Amino acid sequence: MFYVTAHEIAHQWWAHQVMGANAQGGTVVVETLAQYSALMVMEHRYGQQVMRRFLKYELDNYLRSRGGEQIEELPLMRVENQGYIHYRKGSLVMYALKDYMGEDAVNRALRKLIRNHAYKYEPYTTSLDLIRYLREEATNQEQQDLITDLFERIVLFDLKVKDSIVTETEDGRFEVKMTVAAQKFEADGKGEESELPIDLSIDIGAFTANPDEAKPGEETELYLQKERITKPETVILLTLDERPGYVGIDPYNKLVDRNSDDNVKAVE
Repeated sequence: MFYVTAHEIAHQWWAHQVMGANAQGGTVVVETLAQYSALMVMEHRYGQQVMRRFLKYELDNYLRSRGGEQIEELPLMRVENQGYIHYRKGSLVMYALKDYMGEDAVNRALRKLIRNHAYKYEPYTTSLDLIRYLREEATNQEQQDLITDLFERIVLFDLKVKDSIVTETEDGRFEVKMTVAAQKFEADGKGEESELPIDLSIDIGAFTANPDEAKPGEETELYLQKERITKPETVILLTLDERPGYVGIDPYNKLVDRNSDDNVKAVE
């Protein structure tokens, strides 16, 4: 109820002030931004740990629905009122951008959209306006490339923890050696995929308990930092003050992963 109410209240801005054109991508500025607004209200209320559960729901719903597409899957920028794209994928896209660009930067872009397009028509705003304002706030090439991948292309990842071992050191700390696999793909509208080189900073995390089972206010996170991933397989070494129970790559499901069930793994 909390999330749905926040989404509907968000329409006081997205649709009641800023209205998308009756064109490809028009529902991005209505439904995708209402989704994002509700996500942020929920995160501020319940914390990041709880977001994994919701983002995984959105991700799995998107993946199932795209498998049943009967005409053509379109990039988010050109969505044609396809709910699984502007709602489900839209949530993941905007949350990922917030994570990589920062909440303040995304808010600045949204303020520009409201300031320049609220109550305006002839022309109505489009997803191109939103993308332009987001690009104005991007501060490095990785963020610019991510905007392209998230909005203008159909990009999916395959991220996995292959194995992990923890050993206690003489000074009472814990060394973690984990091997992660990472691939990046681009799909066309019919679902045909081609592999792309991967070069992206991706969250690596360590937790005392399974983050899937985290409750509001519960602290399970021991480590969460972005590591540059440029190869299909990477070995990562961590030194922690407390023994972790689980480790993960993209543990909060911020990226569109073809199978998020293997992102988090219990350590040996």
